[in-house]
Amino acid sequence: QVQLVESGGGLVQVGESLTLSCAASGSIFSLHAMGWYRQAPGKQRELVATTTSGGSTNYADSVKGRFTISRDNAKNTVYLQMNSVKPEDTGVYYCKVDLWDFRRLSYVYWGQGTQVTVSA
Repeated sequence: QVQLVESGGGLVQVGESLTLSCAASGSIFSLHAMGWYRQAPGKQRELVATTTSGGSTNYADSVKGRFTISRDNAKNTVYLQMNSVKPEDTGVYYCKVDLWDFRRLSYVYWGQGTQVTVSA
């Protein structure tokens, strides 16, 4: 069993910064791709940013230059630094983790989601 605990969401003003964290724990042999997705009211869940075990990153065009994804493999944690936030960044943010458990079986886990609200 693997648990993902997200934290860091909240209410911020336009132009401010926010950092999200997602910590994985449990039967983890190795972490592979880790990422953040978001879902705004009435919209589908969309990719925000991903990072591979090798450190490569990928961002949605809408957040390039404003958001930074990073990971601490020693802590099994992925972060999303959100700068210069805009009202359209409002939504529920979910982390997603691809991993191997101790049986070398591959699994994908999603966090419970954390609400980010940007007020104008």
